[in-house]
Amino acid sequence: MNILLVIGIAMAAGLLVSRGVRLLKLPNVTAFLVAGLLIGPCISGIVSKAQVESMHVITEVALGFIAYAIGGEFKLSYLKKIGKTPIVITMFQGLATAFCVDVGLILCGFDVPLSLLLGAIALATAPAATLMVVRQYKARGHVTSMLLPVVAMDDALGLMVFSISASVAEGMLGGEMTFSSMVLAPLYEIGMSLLVGSALGLILGICSRFFASRGNKLALSIALVLAGVGLCDMWGLSSLLVCMMIGAVMVNISQQHETLMEQCDRFTPPLFLLFFVLSGAELDLSVLPQVGLIGVLYLLLRCMGKWGGTMLGAAAVKADSNVKKYLGLTLLPQAGVAIGMSQMVSIRFPELAGTVTTVVLACVLVFELLGPVITKIALTKAGEIPALKKA
Repeated sequence: MNILLVIGIAMAAGLLVSRGVRLLKLPNVTAFLVAGLLIGPCISGIVSKAQVESMHVITEVALGFIAYAIGGEFKLSYLKKIGKTPIVITMFQGLATAFCVDVGLILCGFDVPLSLLLGAIALATAPAATLMVVRQYKARGHVTSMLLPVVAMDDALGLMVFSISASVAEGMLGGEMTFSSMVLAPLYEIGMSLLVGSALGLILGICSRFFASRGNKLALSIALVLAGVGLCDMWGLSSLLVCMMIGAVMVNISQQHETLMEQCDRFTPPLFLLFFVLSGAELDLSVLPQVGLIGVLYLLLRCMGKWGGTMLGAAAVKADSNVKKYLGLTLLPQAGVAIGMSQMVSIRFPELAGTVTTVVLACVLVFELLGPVITKIALTKAGEIPALKKA
Protein backbone atom coordinates (compact mmCIF):
# COMPACT_ATOMS: atom_id res chain seq x y z
CA MET A 1 0.00 0.00 0.00
CA ASN A 2 1.25 3.49 -0.83
CA ILE A 3 2.72 5.19 2.24
CA LEU A 4 0.62 8.33 1.74
CA LEU A 5 -2.52 6.19 1.65
CA VAL A 6 -1.43 4.54 4.91
CA ILE A 7 -1.03 7.97 6.53
CA GLY A 8 -4.47 9.02 5.28
CA ILE A 9 -6.10 5.84 6.58
CA ALA A 10 -4.37 6.20 9.95
CA MET A 11 -5.52 9.81 10.41
CA ALA A 12 -9.06 9.06 9.26
CA ALA A 13 -9.28 6.10 11.67
CA GLY A 14 -8.10 8.28 14.56
CA LEU A 15 -10.68 10.94 13.82
CA LEU A 16 -13.54 8.44 13.46
CA VAL A 17 -12.78 6.57 16.67
CA SER A 18 -12.32 9.83 18.59
CA ARG A 19 -15.86 10.80 17.64
CA GLY A 20 -17.14 7.45 18.86
CA VAL A 21 -15.43 7.53 22.25
CA ARG A 22 -16.78 11.01 23.00
CA LEU A 23 -19.89 9.20 24.17
CA LEU A 24 -17.74 7.41 26.75
CA LYS A 25 -15.98 10.68 27.73
CA LEU A 26 -12.54 9.17 27.16
CA PRO A 27 -9.44 11.23 26.28
CA ASN A 28 -8.63 11.60 22.58
CA VAL A 29 -5.24 9.96 23.06
CA THR A 30 -6.95 6.72 24.14
CA ALA A 31 -9.17 6.90 21.05
CA PHE A 32 -6.15 7.34 18.78
CA LEU A 33 -4.39 4.35 20.37
CA VAL A 34 -7.50 2.18 19.97
CA ALA A 35 -7.81 3.29 16.34
CA GLY A 36 -4.23 2.23 15.70
CA LEU A 37 -4.85 -1.10 17.39
CA LEU A 38 -7.90 -1.69 15.16
CA ILE A 39 -6.17 -0.95 11.85
CA GLY A 40 -2.81 -2.43 12.86
CA PRO A 41 -1.38 -5.89 12.21
CA CYS A 42 -2.65 -7.20 15.55
CA ILE A 43 -6.36 -6.99 14.60
CA SER A 44 -7.41 -6.07 11.06
CA GLY A 45 -4.04 -5.90 9.32
CA ILE A 46 -5.10 -2.91 7.19
CA VAL A 47 -1.71 -1.45 8.05
CA SER A 48 1.13 -3.98 8.15
CA LYS A 49 3.97 -4.15 10.65
CA ALA A 50 6.47 -3.22 7.92
CA GLN A 51 4.44 -0.14 7.01
CA VAL A 52 4.27 0.97 10.63
CA GLU A 53 8.03 0.53 11.03
CA SER A 54 8.67 2.47 7.81
CA MET A 55 7.10 5.54 9.42
CA HIS A 56 9.44 5.57 12.40
CA VAL A 57 10.63 9.06 11.45
CA ILE A 58 7.12 10.40 12.17
CA THR A 59 7.38 9.04 15.71
CA GLU A 60 10.75 10.71 16.22
CA VAL A 61 9.53 14.05 14.91
CA ALA A 62 6.34 13.93 16.99
CA LEU A 63 8.30 13.18 20.17
CA GLY A 64 10.56 16.11 19.32
CA PHE A 65 7.63 18.52 19.11
CA ILE A 66 6.08 17.07 22.27
CA ALA A 67 9.30 17.73 24.17
CA TYR A 68 9.52 21.21 22.60
CA ALA A 69 6.00 22.01 23.81
CA ILE A 70 6.84 20.85 27.34
CA GLY A 71 10.00 22.97 27.31
CA GLY A 72 7.87 25.95 26.34
CA GLU A 73 6.22 25.71 29.76
CA PHE A 74 9.53 26.32 31.55
CA LYS A 75 9.55 30.09 31.93
CA LEU A 76 12.03 31.29 34.55
CA SER A 77 9.33 33.24 36.36
CA TYR A 78 7.28 30.04 36.55
CA LEU A 79 10.24 27.95 37.72
CA LYS A 80 11.06 30.48 40.44
CA LYS A 81 7.45 30.35 41.57
CA ILE A 82 7.29 26.55 41.94
CA GLY A 83 10.84 26.32 43.34
CA LYS A 84 12.46 22.99 44.21
CA THR A 85 9.18 21.10 44.59
CA PRO A 86 9.12 19.32 41.18
CA ILE A 87 12.80 18.34 41.52
CA VAL A 88 12.22 16.75 44.93
CA ILE A 89 9.06 14.96 43.77
CA THR A 90 10.83 13.69 40.64
CA MET A 91 13.66 12.21 42.68
CA PHE A 92 11.34 10.61 45.22
CA GLN A 93 8.89 9.05 42.76
CA GLY A 94 11.61 7.96 40.31
CA LEU A 95 13.87 6.28 42.85
CA ALA A 96 10.89 4.83 44.74
CA THR A 97 9.60 3.23 41.54
CA ALA A 98 12.96 1.66 40.70
CA PHE A 99 13.35 0.50 44.33
CA CYS A 100 9.86 -1.04 44.50
CA VAL A 101 10.28 -2.99 41.29
CA ASP A 102 13.86 -4.07 42.10
CA VAL A 103 13.15 -5.25 45.64
CA GLY A 104 9.72 -6.69 44.86
CA LEU A 105 10.96 -8.86 41.99
CA ILE A 106 14.08 -9.99 43.88
CA LEU A 107 12.02 -10.99 46.95
CA CYS A 108 9.72 -12.98 44.65
CA GLY A 109 12.70 -15.02 43.45
CA PHE A 110 13.59 -13.41 40.13
CA ASP A 111 17.22 -12.91 39.08
CA VAL A 112 18.87 -9.74 40.33
CA PRO A 113 20.15 -8.52 36.91
CA LEU A 114 16.67 -8.98 35.39
CA SER A 115 15.05 -7.17 38.34
CA LEU A 116 17.49 -4.25 38.12
CA LEU A 117 16.83 -3.74 34.41
CA LEU A 118 13.04 -3.85 34.81
CA GLY A 119 13.24 -1.51 37.79
CA ALA A 120 15.11 1.07 35.73
CA ILE A 121 12.70 0.78 32.80
CA ALA A 122 9.73 1.17 35.18
CA LEU A 123 10.90 4.68 36.01
CA ALA A 124 10.21 6.01 32.49
CA THR A 125 6.97 7.87 31.77
CA ALA A 126 5.20 8.97 28.57
CA PRO A 127 5.22 12.77 28.22
CA ALA A 128 3.23 12.57 24.98
CA ALA A 129 0.09 11.04 26.48
CA THR A 130 0.25 13.31 29.52
CA LEU A 131 0.62 16.50 27.47
CA MET A 132 -2.26 15.50 25.19
CA VAL A 133 -4.65 15.01 28.12
CA VAL A 134 -3.63 18.31 29.71
CA ARG A 135 -4.13 20.19 26.44
CA GLN A 136 -7.38 18.52 25.45
CA TYR A 137 -9.09 19.41 28.71
CA LYS A 138 -7.19 22.70 29.28
CA ALA A 139 -6.25 21.51 32.77
CA ARG A 140 -4.94 24.15 35.17
CA GLY A 141 -4.03 23.97 38.84
CA HIS A 142 -1.50 22.74 41.40
CA VAL A 143 -1.35 19.17 40.05
CA THR A 144 -0.96 20.27 36.43
CA SER A 145 1.73 22.81 37.32
CA MET A 146 3.76 20.02 38.93
CA LEU A 147 2.95 17.40 36.30
CA LEU A 148 4.72 18.84 33.26
CA PRO A 149 8.11 19.60 34.90
CA VAL A 150 8.09 16.24 36.72
CA VAL A 151 7.39 14.34 33.49
CA ALA A 152 10.12 16.31 31.72
CA MET A 153 12.76 15.66 34.41
CA ASP A 154 11.69 12.05 34.85
CA ASP A 155 13.31 10.96 31.60
CA ALA A 156 16.65 12.53 32.53
CA LEU A 157 16.58 10.70 35.85
CA GLY A 158 15.49 7.52 34.08
CA LEU A 159 18.47 7.72 31.75
CA MET A 160 20.84 7.92 34.71
CA VAL A 161 19.21 5.08 36.65
CA PHE A 162 19.06 2.84 33.58
CA SER A 163 22.73 3.40 32.76
CA ILE A 164 23.80 2.56 36.33
CA SER A 165 21.46 -0.46 36.60
CA ALA A 166 22.59 -1.82 33.22
CA SER A 167 26.25 -1.53 34.21
CA VAL A 168 25.63 -3.33 37.54
CA ALA A 169 23.63 -6.05 35.76
CA GLU A 170 26.41 -6.46 33.20
CA GLY A 171 28.99 -6.83 35.95
CA MET A 172 26.89 -9.48 37.71
CA LEU A 173 26.56 -11.42 34.45
CA GLY A 174 30.32 -11.55 33.97
CA GLY A 175 30.96 -8.20 32.31
CA GLU A 176 32.93 -5.22 33.55
CA MET A 177 31.55 -2.49 35.77
CA THR A 178 33.36 0.81 35.29
CA PHE A 179 32.88 4.30 36.64
CA SER A 180 32.86 5.55 33.07
CA SER A 181 29.96 3.35 31.93
CA MET A 182 27.96 3.85 35.13
CA VAL A 183 28.37 7.60 35.69
CA LEU A 184 30.40 9.42 33.05
CA ALA A 185 28.55 8.05 30.00
CA PRO A 186 25.04 9.01 31.16
CA LEU A 187 26.28 12.38 32.47
CA TYR A 188 27.90 13.06 29.09
CA GLU A 189 24.68 12.19 27.24
CA ILE A 190 22.55 14.40 29.50
CA GLY A 191 25.06 17.27 29.49
CA MET A 192 25.56 17.25 25.72
CA SER A 193 21.80 17.00 25.14
CA LEU A 194 21.18 20.06 27.31
CA LEU A 195 24.05 21.95 25.64
CA VAL A 196 22.92 21.20 22.07
CA GLY A 197 19.31 22.00 22.93
CA SER A 198 20.31 25.29 24.55
CA ALA A 199 22.34 26.28 21.48
CA LEU A 200 19.47 25.53 19.11
CA GLY A 201 17.02 27.36 21.39
CA LEU A 202 19.32 30.37 21.39
CA ILE A 203 19.45 30.32 17.59
CA LEU A 204 15.66 30.07 17.42
CA GLY A 205 15.15 32.93 19.86
CA ILE A 206 17.57 35.25 18.06
CA CYS A 207 16.56 34.40 14.49
CA SER A 208 12.85 34.78 15.22
CA ARG A 209 13.41 38.55 15.46
CA PHE A 210 14.21 38.72 11.76
CA PHE A 211 10.97 37.17 10.50
CA ALA A 212 7.70 39.08 10.58
CA SER A 213 5.17 36.62 9.18
CA ARG A 214 3.70 33.86 11.33
CA GLY A 215 4.34 31.33 8.57
CA ASN A 216 8.06 32.05 8.53
CA LYS A 217 8.24 31.88 12.31
CA LEU A 218 6.56 28.46 12.18
CA ALA A 219 8.97 27.30 9.49
CA LEU A 220 11.89 28.43 11.65
CA SER A 221 10.57 26.50 14.68
CA ILE A 222 10.06 23.36 12.60
CA ALA A 223 13.56 23.66 11.14
CA LEU A 224 15.22 23.92 14.56
CA VAL A 225 13.24 21.04 16.10
CA LEU A 226 13.98 18.80 13.09
CA ALA A 227 17.64 19.77 13.32
CA GLY A 228 17.62 18.82 17.01
CA VAL A 229 16.09 15.40 16.32
CA GLY A 230 18.54 14.81 13.47
CA LEU A 231 21.59 15.73 15.55
CA CYS A 232 20.41 13.35 18.28
CA ASP A 233 20.34 10.48 15.80
CA MET A 234 23.83 11.36 14.60
CA TRP A 235 25.42 11.88 18.01
CA GLY A 236 23.45 9.41 20.16
CA LEU A 237 21.82 12.08 22.34
CA SER A 238 18.37 12.26 23.94
CA SER A 239 15.91 13.94 21.55
CA LEU A 240 13.52 14.53 24.46
CA LEU A 241 16.10 16.54 26.41
CA VAL A 242 17.41 18.40 23.35
CA CYS A 243 13.97 19.51 22.10
CA MET A 244 12.80 20.32 25.62
CA MET A 245 15.77 22.69 25.99
CA ILE A 246 15.04 24.30 22.60
CA GLY A 247 11.60 25.26 23.89
CA ALA A 248 12.84 26.25 27.36
CA VAL A 249 15.59 28.57 26.10
CA MET A 250 13.44 30.08 23.35
CA VAL A 251 10.54 30.92 25.67
CA ASN A 252 12.89 32.77 28.03
CA ILE A 253 14.88 34.87 25.53
CA SER A 254 12.44 35.62 22.71
CA GLN A 255 9.82 38.35 22.82
CA GLN A 256 8.10 36.37 20.07
CA HIS A 257 7.69 33.23 22.19
CA GLU A 258 3.90 33.42 22.45
CA THR A 259 3.56 33.63 18.65
CA LEU A 260 6.08 30.82 18.11
CA MET A 261 4.34 28.47 20.53
CA GLU A 262 0.87 29.39 19.27
CA GLN A 263 1.85 28.58 15.67
CA CYS A 264 3.31 25.23 16.73
CA ASP A 265 0.14 24.45 18.67
CA ARG A 266 -1.82 24.94 15.44
CA PHE A 267 0.59 22.82 13.40
CA THR A 268 1.11 19.82 15.68
CA PRO A 269 -2.38 18.31 16.37
CA PRO A 270 -2.46 16.25 13.13
CA LEU A 271 1.12 15.13 13.80
CA PHE A 272 0.24 14.04 17.34
CA LEU A 273 -2.89 12.26 16.10
CA LEU A 274 -0.80 10.28 13.59
CA PHE A 275 1.84 9.55 16.22
CA PHE A 276 -0.64 7.97 18.62
CA VAL A 277 -2.43 6.00 15.91
CA LEU A 278 0.93 4.58 14.80
CA SER A 279 1.81 3.86 18.44
CA GLY A 280 -1.47 1.96 18.77
CA ALA A 281 -0.72 0.02 15.58
CA GLU A 282 2.54 -1.15 17.15
CA LEU A 283 0.78 -2.65 20.19
CA ASP A 284 0.61 -6.43 20.16
CA LEU A 285 -2.15 -8.15 22.13
CA SER A 286 -0.49 -11.54 21.67
CA VAL A 287 2.14 -10.73 24.32
CA LEU A 288 -0.43 -10.50 27.12
CA PRO A 289 -0.81 -14.27 27.73
CA GLN A 290 2.99 -14.62 27.87
CA VAL A 291 3.52 -12.14 30.67
CA GLY A 292 2.81 -14.34 33.69
CA LEU A 293 3.69 -13.49 37.29
CA ILE A 294 6.64 -11.20 36.51
CA GLY A 295 4.49 -8.99 34.27
CA VAL A 296 1.71 -8.67 36.84
CA LEU A 297 4.26 -7.84 39.56
CA TYR A 298 5.96 -5.26 37.33
CA LEU A 299 2.60 -3.62 36.67
CA LEU A 300 1.57 -3.46 40.33
CA LEU A 301 4.98 -2.52 41.73
CA ARG A 302 5.42 0.29 39.22
CA CYS A 303 2.03 1.75 40.19
CA MET A 304 2.95 1.50 43.88
CA GLY A 305 6.30 3.20 43.31
CA LYS A 306 4.90 6.08 41.26
CA TRP A 307 2.02 6.77 43.62
CA GLY A 308 3.84 6.14 46.90
CA GLY A 309 7.01 7.97 45.86
CA THR A 310 5.02 11.00 44.76
CA MET A 311 3.16 11.01 48.09
CA LEU A 312 6.45 10.96 50.01
CA GLY A 313 8.06 13.64 47.83
CA ALA A 314 5.04 15.92 48.06
CA ALA A 315 4.92 15.46 51.83
CA ALA A 316 8.64 16.26 52.12
CA VAL A 317 8.18 19.66 50.45
CA LYS A 318 4.74 20.27 51.99
CA ALA A 319 3.05 20.45 48.60
CA ASP A 320 -0.65 21.08 48.07
CA SER A 321 -2.89 18.23 49.28
CA ASN A 322 -4.17 17.60 45.74
CA VAL A 323 -0.59 17.11 44.56
CA LYS A 324 -0.08 14.46 47.26
CA LYS A 325 -3.27 12.60 46.37
CA TYR A 326 -3.43 12.80 42.59
CA LEU A 327 -0.06 13.59 40.98
CA GLY A 328 1.20 10.01 41.23
CA LEU A 329 -1.80 8.74 39.27
CA THR A 330 -0.98 11.05 36.35
CA LEU A 331 2.51 9.55 35.99
CA LEU A 332 1.38 6.05 34.98
CA PRO A 333 1.40 6.33 31.13
CA GLN A 334 4.46 4.63 29.65
CA ALA A 335 5.48 4.24 26.02
CA GLY A 336 8.38 5.14 23.73
CA VAL A 337 11.15 5.71 26.27
CA ALA A 338 10.44 2.38 27.99
CA ILE A 339 10.37 0.54 24.65
CA GLY A 340 13.64 2.20 23.69
CA MET A 341 15.23 1.00 26.93
CA SER A 342 13.98 -2.54 26.31
CA GLN A 343 15.59 -2.44 22.87
CA MET A 344 18.87 -1.41 24.48
CA VAL A 345 18.52 -4.43 26.79
CA SER A 346 18.05 -6.66 23.74
CA ILE A 347 21.39 -5.46 22.37
CA ARG A 348 23.43 -5.61 25.60
CA PHE A 349 21.71 -8.59 27.28
CA PRO A 350 20.45 -11.03 24.62
CA GLU A 351 19.96 -13.71 27.28
CA LEU A 352 17.39 -11.47 29.06
CA ALA A 353 15.89 -9.87 25.96
CA GLY A 354 12.90 -12.20 25.61
CA THR A 355 11.60 -11.70 29.15
CA VAL A 356 12.28 -7.96 29.33
CA THR A 357 10.76 -7.19 25.92
CA THR A 358 7.63 -9.25 26.58
CA VAL A 359 7.01 -7.67 30.00
CA VAL A 360 7.64 -4.11 28.82
CA LEU A 361 5.51 -4.41 25.67
CA ALA A 362 2.60 -5.99 27.56
CA CYS A 363 2.68 -3.36 30.30
CA VAL A 364 3.09 -0.51 27.82
CA LEU A 365 -0.11 -1.78 26.21
CA VAL A 366 -1.92 -1.56 29.56
CA PHE A 367 -0.38 1.75 30.65
CA GLU A 368 -0.92 3.45 27.28
CA LEU A 369 -4.58 2.49 27.06
CA LEU A 370 -5.51 3.05 30.72
CA GLY A 371 -2.95 5.68 31.73
CA PRO A 372 -4.56 8.65 29.92
CA VAL A 373 -7.97 7.70 31.32
CA ILE A 374 -6.55 7.56 34.86
CA THR A 375 -4.79 10.89 34.26
CA LYS A 376 -8.08 12.48 33.24
CA ILE A 377 -9.84 11.04 36.29
CA ALA A 378 -7.10 12.29 38.62
CA LEU A 379 -7.17 15.82 37.17
CA THR A 380 -10.97 15.82 37.37
CA LYS A 381 -10.89 14.75 41.04
CA ALA A 382 -8.39 17.53 41.67
CA GLY A 383 -10.83 20.01 40.11
CA GLU A 384 -8.38 21.09 37.41
CA ILE A 385 -10.39 20.32 34.27
CA PRO A 386 -12.59 23.41 33.74
CA ALA A 387 -15.55 21.78 32.01
CA LEU A 388 -15.68 19.04 34.63
CA LYS A 389 -15.18 21.05 37.83
CA LYS A 390 -17.71 20.34 40.50
CA ALA A 391 -20.28 23.05 41.07
